[in-house]
Amino acid sequence: MTDLLKVYEGLKFGPAGMKDGPRERAMEAGALVEVEATSLVGYRSAGYLLVVGPEQEALAAAAAIGPALHRTVLVTEDAHELDEAAAAARDDPALSVIRGRPAGISGHLGKFTARMQVADGGDLNLSELNGTAHPWFDLVLDLQSIPALGMEVPPFGYYAPRGDPDRLQRALAEIPEMTGEFEKPKFFNYSPDICAHGDSGLTGCTRCMDACPTNAITSLGDLIEVDPYLCQGGGSCAAACPTGAIIYAYPTPKDQLARIRAMLTAFRDAGGTRPVLLFHDEEHGLETLQALAPTLPGNVVPVQVAEIGAVGMDIWLASLAYGASAVWLLDTPAVARSVRGELEAQQSYVEPILEALGLAKDRIRMVTVIQDLGADAEAVAEPVAAAAFDTFNEKRGTLRLAIDHLREYATQPAEQVGLPKGAPFGQVLVDAQSCTLCMACPQVCPTNALGDAGDKPQLNFTEDLCVQCGLCRQACPEDAITLQPRYLFDWEQRRRPRVANEEEPFCCVSCGKPFATASVIERMTDRLQDHHMFKSEESLRRLKMCGDCRVMDMFAEEMRDVTGPRVFGMGSDK
Repeated sequence: MTDLLKVYEGLKFGPAGMKDGPRERAMEAGALVEVEATSLVGYRSAGYLLVVGPEQEALAAAAAIGPALHRTVLVTEDAHELDEAAAAARDDPALSVIRGRPAGISGHLGKFTARMQVADGGDLNLSELNGTAHPWFDLVLDLQSIPALGMEVPPFGYYAPRGDPDRLQRALAEIPEMTGEFEKPKFFNYSPDICAHGDSGLTGCTRCMDACPTNAITSLGDLIEVDPYLCQGGGSCAAACPTGAIIYAYPTPKDQLARIRAMLTAFRDAGGTRPVLLFHDEEHGLETLQALAPTLPGNVVPVQVAEIGAVGMDIWLASLAYGASAVWLLDTPAVARSVRGELEAQQSYVEPILEALGLAKDRIRMVTVIQDLGADAEAVAEPVAAAAFDTFNEKRGTLRLAIDHLREYATQPAEQVGLPKGAPFGQVLVDAQSCTLCMACPQVCPTNALGDAGDKPQLNFTEDLCVQCGLCRQACPEDAITLQPRYLFDWEQRRRPRVANEEEPFCCVSCGKPFATASVIERMTDRLQDHHMFKSEESLRRLKMCGDCRVMDMFAEEMRDVTGPRVFGMGSDK
């Protein structure tokens, strides 16, 4: 992390720049923490460029980029008249010009596929028409008023200026440099075993998909898949994930908190008080920080992350537990809307918990450059005594340790607090009048929060394991399940299984063996009594038998139908 130290050494905090103050000692300590390496994702671009748009704009852009790249232009609208540069580009033999409408663009730097509509209603691959054997495009400049790719953060190698002249000029300057081989970190780790996305064809949690600004996450049915080439490290998926199935990989939560802990320890050891952690991203946030540095209060300690969406409520609350007075997230116009939305949702989950612990909810908030950070920093409250617990890459465990530590110092700790819809904590309420104990819900519960009691007709619930994914509610055929988001502070109570519903077992009317519940048998009988197959008393009675007795009874009935009653008398066998 020495590169990070060099970044911060270039900032001018106050008139003297970096010196031996609490903040500087904290920043040095954080920069020296080693983090676990992650794998790399590689791209290779050979310079095959596709330009899509109206004739005048597309040809002019292709001419401005020049012959260093292999250029294909898809003209979507013919121009009435071309200027000199566009006319020259149209006649350039090194430029492939195709006229038509795009049928779709997909991919990433080094491997874009573009398709064009054809008259018969189908489509064809544009790369087959550009006169080369290259099977795809490496770069795309999309000049349409409505770009073909609509995600908030487009993939690397895709440029869509949307009519903005400044953005177009930046794209024209950057595109010629986008040839060769490139690498970026693989930003995520995914553990399918604890994913709450789906089960048995039902869809539960979609938080990561909803929060991803690059459309890198797709559903595979019961699980999800993350495209490492589309992922750009926004991190909101990791913040949103209720189980920790997706975690940020560079740095991991464990390494990030080790860095934060080291920073806060160094800050205190150097005599600092009331530290405020200011998380900022490494691009636009760092630029903003450079402007803020001369007037930034001495108790505000910058923490650089790839994106501010990469730190969620587990990092926030653990930071408070480790001795931060407040956690600020530096917002900039570059933060994607979906990322900002997820951060705001995370805040709405955390604020009631903080207030229930007697802490001001604004200890965690997003800040912008238009706010008076100096006055806000001076007004922060004293931190709690620093925690000594270690964390691992286990999200809910980190949250429990952090909240338990903060509660230890609460003057009037609450027993529970209600949370907004969507929060990843809460209980499952079961309507005993509707529930038949069919046990469909435990079969789909991804965290084993719901479970049976073996042969006994009993449904048990462990609140500490529940992530409020809703799979149990979807699986319930009787609509007997309601989710109630809340946080129950007593961990022993949360982790203790409790009975959600139970009944006395129903015993087979033939052999006496317990095999179901009375409510199941009653509902089954009510629903089937008018069916043509259950008109007789014998067939209805069979519904009240266990599986073995039901088969034997049906077999006995078939034998009676085949042989008929045996009559003994004159002429009969003895």
